[in-house]
Amino acid sequence: MISAGLAMAGLVAVLVLVGVGVTGALLPRAALAAAVGALLAGALAASLGILAAVAVVLLGLAVLVVFDAAWAAPVRSLQLARGGETLLRQNEPGELTLDVRNPGGRPARLRVRDQWPPSAGAAPAEQDVTVPPGERRRVVLTLRPTRRGVRASAGVVVRSRGPLGLAARQGGHRLPGSVQVLPAFPSRRYLPERLARLRQLDGAVIAPVRGQGTEFDSLREYVVGDDPRSIDWRATARSGSVAVRTWRPERDRRVVLVLDTGRTAAARVAGAPRLDTTLDAALLLGALAGRAGDRVDLLAVDRAVRGTVQGAAGTQVLGRLSAAAVALEPALAELDPTLLVSRVLARARRRCLVVLFTAVEPTAVEEGLLPVLPALTRRHLVVVASVEEPALDALRAGRADSDEVYAAAAATAAAAERAAVVERLRRAGAIVVQATPDRFAPAVADAYLELKAAGRL
Repeated sequence: MISAGLAMAGLVAVLVLVGVGVTGALLPRAALAAAVGALLAGALAASLGILAAVAVVLLGLAVLVVFDAAWAAPVRSLQLARGGETLLRQNEPGELTLDVRNPGGRPARLRVRDQWPPSAGAAPAEQDVTVPPGERRRVVLTLRPTRRGVRASAGVVVRSRGPLGLAARQGGHRLPGSVQVLPAFPSRRYLPERLARLRQLDGAVIAPVRGQGTEFDSLREYVVGDDPRSIDWRATARSGSVAVRTWRPERDRRVVLVLDTGRTAAARVAGAPRLDTTLDAALLLGALAGRAGDRVDLLAVDRAVRGTVQGAAGTQVLGRLSAAAVALEPALAELDPTLLVSRVLARARRRCLVVLFTAVEPTAVEEGLLPVLPALTRRHLVVVASVEEPALDALRAGRADSDEVYAAAAATAAAAERAAVVERLRRAGAIVVQATPDRFAPAVADAYLELKAAGRL
């Protein structure tokens, strides 16, 4: 009878342990306690029998586990609040905070897990913190997101351990939290050098020029060769010598950055989506143009307009372009060149610089862009910027076996076809910039500076 009772108690103990494991959590220390209990059961087996000894040990373990779980601080009553950065840049770290307040009367020994998606790059995944009764503690989490866009947390899971460390309560808090991930800007390192070149042209120290301009600079004495129309007759009368006005080179030009977000933008070039590489180049060019005093527009388009920025200037350019690029994703559709041209012409009525970031694919360009390109080049200065595939050069150099020879022939034919399309774009009046991903952003910026130096902007 006693053996049957002990067996029943052991069964109940097993059910209790399973229930605690389902509703809460059994901790590693519980397994250690079970191992010690197994040794104890072996010692008691001689006097009580093996089944009775196991039942006694299980019953004792169940009592300890239930006591430990019962004395763990309640999870639902914890008060959680978020803080820290909400605007991060791709591949760069940022800190988020989680404040945990314990309103109960027992210490809260907690393990906290903030459930961010893998692309958010959250670390550490779990953190231990002890919150005394009535006090608050802060948990700091570092995010290093690997993708653009909005990244949101699915909530916070909290595990509250008991004083013995055998069992824990567990529960989740639906705590809204999200960060906006701006596009990466690795070409930032090229900005100081390009700004120095810009200052030599028409930056911080603007060289006076003869003749009519848009912004008066100063007066100086007339020299042979000066435009007579620049003579200031009032100043001449006052000074007794012929004085001419000097002007600052024209500023406040408009630069329209057009991003092709069609299917070609989804292709991966050198391991990164083409759209991400073009965004990096657009950010560098936009920052440079803003520092030069130009106004910068952005138009992201495929079959529809996906994003837009209008009239950004000065130091605000980089922030506005980055914010507009957060949600941009390639669409599985071809670029609508007619829509592109109509939107650019409607937006920019005066002559400006239009930089079109797209892929120079022979079929897409010949059938789509080339027929409508003259409508742009007649009114604006147009630059077509395209990311080159570096793998083509390696393929063209292959001669080791027949497979490599065939691949080299195909790559050479593709390169020749692309070169013919580039020549047609140039004949249509566009300036074409092509470079591999590692040189693409500085190449686009250099083209802008060359146009500035030549006086075409």
